[in-house]
Amino acid sequence: MARAHRYYIPGHIWHLTHRCHKKEFLLKFSKDRKRWLELLFEAKKRYGLIVLNYTVTSNHVHLIVFDDSGKDVIPRSVQLVAGRTGQEYNRRKQRKGAFWEDRYHATAVENNQHLIQCMIYIDLNMVRAGAVDHPSEWPWSGYNEIQKPKKRYSIIDYNHLLLLLNYKNYSDLTKAYRKWIEVTLKEKAGTRDSRWSQSIATGSRQFVEKIKRELGSIARGRQVADTSGEYHELKETQALYGNGTHWSEQGNTVNWNVLPETLV
Repeated sequence: MARAHRYYIPGHIWHLTHRCHKKEFLLKFSKDRKRWLELLFEAKKRYGLIVLNYTVTSNHVHLIVFDDSGKDVIPRSVQLVAGRTGQEYNRRKQRKGAFWEDRYHATAVENNQHLIQCMIYIDLNMVRAGAVDHPSEWPWSGYNEIQKPKKRYSIIDYNHLLLLLNYKNYSDLTKAYRKWIEVTLKEKAGTRDSRWSQSIATGSRQFVEKIKRELGSIARGRQVADTSGEYHELKETQALYGNGTHWSEQGNTVNWNVLPETLV
């Protein structure tokens, strides 16, 4: 498979998806999921990573972050969390080899309703998987932290969440988010939506076209697709690899082990 383009556009919300090597269940034990969250907190302290939501499953993780610095906070944080998780697991299990698929998939997400939908989508991940009936039953997601903010060791940046979702007080936000979750559970909790993890950007047409312009030559050939009227996404190009039976999204799966180039 061809090496992914390395790109980084500051000033946006990003939904990051990282899968364990060959989709193995390397995070199946609670202590490993807990350790990933401890390292995420460490990245927040060390680099100032702005976390909006997260979910750790048995074989992959979801992370929604916001970059307001224009620096290398996100790639350095990913290096720390992914690197230490894999190293510690291999050392404990006396295991050799890759822990993660080597490319982190990054999707730029527009704020307001698009951010809300992305947050709900990752919080309902384990509901779709049939592991729990409600996201509150899965302690390794951001749902419970959003509902009951922590005074110490918080991972989610509550102030940025308020700002980006245009709420003035956190109590109103928690009530609204709980209601959105309940409505979605009744309507379509079991529906998988590829735009959150297989596109370059998702949001309004204006936002998606802006991302395409900022990516420049990297986005050449990518199409802006109308998903459902007001929702658009910048599609990946797809190419066969391996034995010809799997698809690889080219151009957005980022090698986060190397600090990416900043696009101006």
